[in-house]
Amino acid sequence: MSRWLVTGAAGQLGSDVVDLLHAYGEQVVALTSAELDITDRAAVGDAVADARPGIVVNCAAFTDVDRAETEEDRAYDVNAHGAAIVAEVSAPTARVVHVSTDYVFTGDASAPYPESQRPHPRTAYGRSKAAGEQAVLTSGAHAYVVRTAWLYGVAGNNFVRTIARLGRERETIDVVDDQVGAPTWSLHLARGLVALAVSDAPPGIWHCTNDGEASWYVFARAVFAELGLDPARVQPTTTEAFPRPAPRPAYSVLATDKWRQAELPTMSHWRDALHEAFATLGEELTDPL
Repeated sequence: MSRWLVTGAAGQLGSDVVDLLHAYGEQVVALTSAELDITDRAAVGDAVADARPGIVVNCAAFTDVDRAETEEDRAYDVNAHGAAIVAEVSAPTARVVHVSTDYVFTGDASAPYPESQRPHPRTAYGRSKAAGEQAVLTSGAHAYVVRTAWLYGVAGNNFVRTIARLGRERETIDVVDDQVGAPTWSLHLARGLVALAVSDAPPGIWHCTNDGEASWYVFARAVFAELGLDPARVQPTTTEAFPRPAPRPAYSVLATDKWRQAELPTMSHWRDALHEAFATLGEELTDPL
């Protein structure tokens, strides 16, 4: 049995990691971002000294992609500087699992991005996360940097919850059909992170998402189908119709061949994962927060 420290424990992914570890009977110290500011080296040092973890899972992050465009310093503070602090403080005694993102890439590929692809972010958020990756990898820790994408789950706002709300409020909705990624259930990702952390897999960069790919439009239609709504009420549109402060990647699917070759837990197809999520969580997944 390992002793775990989870940062960002109240977030969408962090809460799933904590719940999963409790279900496994593991010893867990769960600290929310309100309880632990990872940009405070002294506070992180105290937390690690008190928890004495063998594994640290860093789920704390600045994730507001659009706000990062005007608050890039804050995004860097958490996603790069804070990530470095967690890894450096943990390095002498604990493995580190650090969560990253598809936004470290340009998003104009035509095939899934492998782990070996050099990051080239187009957004402030992506730049901050790419800097965090490098900081963790050079921290001296036995560190796993795990890139993922298009997360949804019970805690916090996400695409599934938004589409469910719009399905209640509007007769039809327009959803972009020219952005493609891999929808990923946060609980499945949490299982993957835990398995990777206790595995014999070498440290470094890993990709973990549910299998397959879809546009936001296709994803939204699938959500409608799970809700028992008519998917035809979802209409395709373009990115140009919904301008945002931060540019969205057109194609950001992550290659997961390395994950499969390491015989880590199989990540099911995104459509099967979505069905399982609705079957097990029901209204909990779509209730307004």
